[in-house]
Amino acid sequence: MGAMIPPRGIRHLVVLLASGVGIACATSAQRAGPAALDASAAAAITDSVRTFAADLARGVTHDGPGAWRAYFAATPAFFMASEGRLVFSSSDSAGRAIQTLERTIAHIELRWGDGLRVDPLAPGLAVLAAPYHEVRVDRAGHQVDETGFFTGLAEHRGGAWRLRNAHWSVATPPPPVP
Repeated sequence: MGAMIPPRGIRHLVVLLASGVGIACATSAQRAGPAALDASAAAAITDSVRTFAADLARGVTHDGPGAWRAYFAATPAFFMASEGRLVFSSSDSAGRAIQTLERTIAHIELRWGDGLRVDPLAPGLAVLAAPYHEVRVDRAGHQVDETGFFTGLAEHRGGAWRLRNAHWSVATPPPPVP
């Protein structure tokens, strides 16, 4: 029969093993996290996502709401929220809504405001955030001017950037002072 480890020795062995696993996990997470991007890779992602954002605003303004299809990821992982509510749970639901918007919106203009931010997270993945102003005109000529803040997760796949998810927050006037 093998040698017996005293109970105190078992506790020490368990603590040592747990510490070793913890250190290995932390080291692995550091290598896989944002530190894995060097400065030139982060700068390249930032420039590329800024170009994507400019193309998105230009495309939607020029081609109307149907252009959104080219900028949303066509995957089940896609979702979009607005004003604290989930409005599209998938790219399929976004596609159906875009068809309706194409029939109801005659003109749309999207502009990003000053302060567009890109936060490179990993190769092929970045957060895009920016103030925006959008003007929509429906087929009856009614105009809606909207200003707010946008955030989205941009993913580079298949040679192009797409929004994997998006959130729009409309700025509302402050409440009156009592």
